[in-house]
This record gives sequence, C-alpha cells and structure tokens, in this order.
Amino acid sequence: MRRPPLLVLTSLVALVLTGAIFGFFYAWVCSTMWGLDDADPRVAIAAMQAMNASVRNAVFFPAFFLTPVALCVAASVAHRYRHRASAALFLAAAGIYTLGGLLLTMAINVPMNETLGAMAVPESREAAALIWADYSGRWQRWNITRTVASGTSLVLATLAILALRTSSTDKGLGEAAAHVSAAHVSAAHVTAAHRTAAPDGVARVH
Repeated sequence: MRRPPLLVLTSLVALVLTGAIFGFFYAWVCSTMWGLDDADPRVAIAAMQAMNASVRNAVFFPAFFLTPVALCVAASVAHRYRHRASAALFLAAAGIYTLGGLLLTMAINVPMNETLGAMAVPESREAAALIWADYSGRWQRWNITRTVASGTSLVLATLAILALRTSSTDKGLGEAAAHVSAAHVSAAHVTAAHRTAAPDGVARVH
C-alpha cells in the first residue's frame, strides 16, 4: 500500500536530522578529541576554543535544536494515520534525544566550553596540560553519553520507519481479506436467494 506523502516526508526528515546529530557527536568520540589529546595542549586549547565558537551556525542549528521537533511531528503524523507503533517509537526517540542529547549538552558541555573559551591560552606547556587534562576527560565522558543517547534515538527512528512498512502491509492484507469476506457473503446471499425461489419464478411459501 502506498503511504501518504506527508507521512513519508516527516519520517525521512526526522531520520536524517537524528542521523546528523548522532554523526556529529560520534565524530568527537572517534577522532577529534583523540587528535587533540595527542597534540600540544596549547594547540588543543586554542583549537577547541575555535571549534566551539564556530559551531554556532545555521548548518548546525537544525540537527541540534530541531531533531526533537521533527521526531514529534513524525510521531503526530504517524498517529494521525493510525500507525501507533511508529508514533510511539518516534516519540520515544524524541524524549531520549531531548534528555540525553539536547538538555545534557546545554547543561554540561556548553558551560564547560564557555569556561574554556574565557581562558587565555598559557604560554607554559605544563600549565596548558593541566587545563586540558581537567577539561578533556570530563568533556569526553559526557560526550559519549550524548552520543549513546542520540544513537539510541536513531535506532528508534529507524524502527519507527520499518514499523510503518509492516503496518501498511498488515493493513493491506486486512483490507484484502475484508474484500474477500464481503465477496463470500454476497455470493452466499445470492445462492440463498436462488434456493428459496420456486421454479418459474414463483416464490415458495414457508
């Protein structure tokens, strides 16, 4: 069965945004922070300050702030078209990302970034190493937490889209079965009418 265009559009937008923010967090886990840890701490501090300043842009905004909105819209549209399992999965994805991704970042990672950004990069490598050691370990632990949360949301959004396909198939089979059943009922009525009719079109008296 063909799914409504609005349902397809909202589901795909939600999936793409969730995947984008998961990829953003994951990149910090598997490459960026490891590279900065291996660099001169003075370079690491300056680089982190620059990246934190540049991330506030129109490209980052939709994935970070609008992912829960898109997931909630997808849940609402799925519920409207009676795909309740998909609606529940989209809603769960929105809740997990909002708590474990968006709010966690605003409450922990952003204040840490602002504190680091207000510091002058020390000329001494040893002083810079102390600052970076205090910052990097804690920041990475919370980044892993939000990566896991956004990854879980991505899995749930994917399952929600797969559930749309399953429920559409089940709905199509149900409608086909209903048509077949209606045809059988109609045939039974016709047969009964013929049996109760007398020869030459004279009705029997019961």
